[in-house]
Amino acid sequence: MKFIGGSSGRTDPKRHLWMFGLLAPACALLPSQLVLRTGAPVFWWIGPVIVLIVIPVLDWVVGEDGTNPRDEDYESLSNDRYYRWCTYLFLPIQLTGLGIAAAMWTGTELAVVDKLGLAVTLGFVSGIGINAAHELGHRVEHLERWLAKIALAQSVYGHFFIEHNRGHHARVATPQDPASARLGESLWEFLPRSVIGGFRSAVRLERRRLMRKKLRWWSIDNHILQAWSISVLLFGALIAVFGIAVLPWLLLQAVIAVGLLETVNYVEHYGLLRAKRPNGRWARCSPRDSWNSDRLVTNIFLFHLQRHSDHHANPGRRYQTLRSTMQAPQLPAGYPTMIVLAAIPPLWRSVMDPRVLAHYDGDITLANVQPRRRTGDAEPEAKRTSASLGKRLWGRSPAH
Repeated sequence: MKFIGGSSGRTDPKRHLWMFGLLAPACALLPSQLVLRTGAPVFWWIGPVIVLIVIPVLDWVVGEDGTNPRDEDYESLSNDRYYRWCTYLFLPIQLTGLGIAAAMWTGTELAVVDKLGLAVTLGFVSGIGINAAHELGHRVEHLERWLAKIALAQSVYGHFFIEHNRGHHARVATPQDPASARLGESLWEFLPRSVIGGFRSAVRLERRRLMRKKLRWWSIDNHILQAWSISVLLFGALIAVFGIAVLPWLLLQAVIAVGLLETVNYVEHYGLLRAKRPNGRWARCSPRDSWNSDRLVTNIFLFHLQRHSDHHANPGRRYQTLRSTMQAPQLPAGYPTMIVLAAIPPLWRSVMDPRVLAHYDGDITLANVQPRRRTGDAEPEAKRTSASLGKRLWGRSPAH
């Protein structure tokens, strides 16, 4: 891993590449023009085509990033407002695309299948918009925290602002975290657990915060109600302009956005479990507790989300300062490829279960195991499972 920076002035060799992250919201602007100029209706589906096909191919062709910022450049990178504008500009492009899509959904020019493709594309844009909200929501600046809530309005997932910062970061890689997938848990089992568990946790956390401030739930200071109100205003404005017929399409793209976000959650911490201190409490989150992938193309597309270990170990770091570390377990491909694998549980488990086991040197009792896969006494069962898995994967016990 190379450390880039210093007197040459190249504190970030990727500096001018970050604007390519705005291709994600631009996916909502492109379909109509591409279809008009080419006559190919496949471009209504440009969102999933780019995310699930084009980017995985580019990840494979371009390869890994291979560079880290130097510690001495941290302050200059953090304070450079250019990087903030790369995330700020995401919002107007995203919302402009939503307005264009609403007009098309309620028009008569498109076939239903084309409208469906446009809805899926908008859902992917909205899901990636949650990642922009994720970056903005970690900041202490008042403006950026409000921009995070606006970015979450399209997906109607405003409570993520609360649960991710105050819930997920506190409980990540433990059985108590609904957004940390367990070894042996399929994506389709994980999704309802994470969505419902995250919602309940956000409500509890915000209620407690308001109680500490001696405020009621129906307070203007309620962050969840603030975020939901923005969604109501956004959807209400679109319905007022385009009619109630736009509502099913808005809800469909929101569901797709949430599904995409939660699938990424599934990938990020699958099977990983934090160590415990002698007093029984969970140890501080370390780089070993998140799956990383340092593929350059997806790093740019998702604002370094794949350097997830450093993000959890140092949540105050802005995306441009995040580092890749050898301590972090590595995914075999970028997030877009892993999303495809996650949708096929047998394929996912054949790829990832051996990696979880190898990460813990063959001791499956150190992993975050799906509870229903434990019978009787958990530790002996887990050891039997470890030996069985090792024999199935390598033809021998992992302890040998």
